[in-house]
Amino acid sequence: MKSIKKTVEYNTTSSYETLNNLTKQTKNVWVVFHGIGFLSKYFLRFFKELNPKENYIIAPQAPSKYYLNNEYKYVGASWLTKEDTQTELTNVLNYVDAVFTSENIGSNKNLIVLGFSQGVSIATRWIANKKLIFDTLILYAGSIPKELKKEDFNHINFDSSIVELIYGDSDEYLSEKRLEHEKTKSDSLFQGKAKNKIFKGGHEIKPELLKAYE
Repeated sequence: MKSIKKTVEYNTTSSYETLNNLTKQTKNVWVVFHGIGFLSKYFLRFFKELNPKENYIIAPQAPSKYYLNNEYKYVGASWLTKEDTQTELTNVLNYVDAVFTSENIGSNKNLIVLGFSQGVSIATRWIANKKLIFDTLILYAGSIPKELKKEDFNHINFDSSIVELIYGDSDEYLSEKRLEHEKTKSDSLFQGKAKNKIFKGGHEIKPELLKAYE
């Protein structure tokens, strides 16, 4: 007899991490999405060189946690897999919306959205789904989801909102062909206004690059 897949809805509680305090002195609010294998609390270490009085960082946590390297010691997490992707994406976006609503950052701050590696797929989908207006979008060493179209970003004024793609010149996950594809995709989605930044290095976060957005 063939198995039958069913679904059920239920309430759940999920955590996230923040760095620094949200005050009247806060200039920039960052919403940052980590890559596969990270936990948000460790991802935040890359943002500790930013001015703590002017930068408040919100790091949502990918829901699917697992032990790294089969050692049952260190824990990482993943945003999505190819299994039940659409259902899981809906859950993730509902969670990110809840985090953003809970933080109640107001409209007088610069909103910077950053996705690193797998986090790029969540950052771009969140903006497209929520019709979010941002000041700066940083797509760092990741791929834009195939299903996103130019129309998904029609709510953005790219004369005032900045989009930048950052990647290392020796990133083992980004071949020349793949990079060319990402550039073509970003030109289509962001009206040719996205800028590209290349640094010397691999698939890694360079904290000194983030200071340019303070």
